Amino acid sequence: MQDVPLADRVLPAGARVQGHVISAEPSTPASPSRLVLRFDEVIVDQRHIPITAHLRALASMNEVFQAKLPTNAWADYGTSTSDWNTVQVGGAGVFRGNGQVLSDGQVVGRSTDYGAVTAALLSSPKSECRSDQRQQALWVFSPWACGVYGIGDLKILRNSPPGEVVLESSRDVRVRGGSGWLLRTDASEAASPSR
Repeated sequence: MQDVPLADRVLPAGARVQGHVISAEPSTPASPSRLVLRFDEVIVDQRHIPITAHLRALASMNEVFQAKLPTNAWADYGTSTSDWNTVQVGGAGVFRGNGQVLSDGQVVGRSTDYGAVTAALLSSPKSECRSDQRQQALWVFSPWACGVYGIGDLKILRNSPPGEVVLESSRDVRVRGGSGWLLRTDASEAASPSR
């Protein structure tokens, strides 16, 4: 959804992530539903780059939509979207005009005038996600976003094997189109472009 800065290049916005479903189990009175997926590769300019990815955060279509809306008063919308202030999934404020992402008055990231956000990942007291001081593309997510936002009791199970994303719910797992996925790749598993 936005350019992703890497150590030696930029992964352009519009690159596709491809994966597959490993298993899907419906809920029963005795057990929750479970969906297991694996994201296999990023496709850029017809190059297939193998990846090992895990899911840091997942946001419903509504949460993604809300994160893109301006929070300014009508009179403060300005003349373009570069004047908007927005709130990321997880609560960080984005001030496109001055290019800052803020939390409690502290600058925690940078934003472009069209809303692309980069920041170091942060952990929070209740977070199961680790911090990482490298600047990373976060799209609509706050630097400390971790877990599921706006999709009932859906949970990300963190003790899954490397590369597997396991989602669990007391109801059937439903992740609708337009939802946001904040994936992290394991750099130690990254391979060079192939095919």
